[in-house]
Amino acid sequence: MAAPKQLCRFWEWGKNIVCVGRNYADHVQEMRSAVLSEPVLFLKPSTAYAPEGSPVLMPAYTRNLHHELELGVVMGKRCRAVPEAAAMDYVAGYALCLDMTARDVQDECKKKGLPWTLAKSFTTSCPVSAFVPKEKIPDPHNLKLWLKVNGELRQEGETSAMIFSIPYIISYVSKIMTLEEGDIILTGTPKGVGPVKENDEIQAGIHGVLSMRFKVERPEY
Repeated sequence: MAAPKQLCRFWEWGKNIVCVGRNYADHVQEMRSAVLSEPVLFLKPSTAYAPEGSPVLMPAYTRNLHHELELGVVMGKRCRAVPEAAAMDYVAGYALCLDMTARDVQDECKKKGLPWTLAKSFTTSCPVSAFVPKEKIPDPHNLKLWLKVNGELRQEGETSAMIFSIPYIISYVSKIMTLEEGDIILTGTPKGVGPVKENDEIQAGIHGVLSMRFKVERPEY
């Protein structure tokens, strides 16, 4: 008989990593992009997960790997076309995530009108913190996120500044694809994204809730 799935280790069995782009106006501005009327969505494979203690591996094909700090929403049960008013009933908890991005590759993809898969979906492109049960975060729109590289503060943002709220995002995504228990939605990054290099140490946290630490490495292949 199979052991029950543990949400506290969602990254070991969760199937889908759904990412939202352009959800903080200050980041949209720093990227010289436009605020859109609907969320920008892209996906990462489950092999993108890097739990704390694992390194962040720089793909050989990038020379400009960027950190993007994001609040992740972990789904607690299956939902499809859920109304916005009921969306939070399907949330199990949260995790702090990094959307590691090969920026030079993404820029080329944008120029050519190609998907962002090479830039966003490589192995270890989604470092994740420990799971935080929903009960420990009464209001996910009232959090302060921060990120440091080698001790230098790079990103600091408040989830209250999201353009699209978490219930809206869950409802929107669930009308496109069925969400399942253990899936995670990354809700976008505030301003301050920037480069990391081999041997850099990334520290990030949710103020008053948790922190995490990762080392950047080059793979051996």
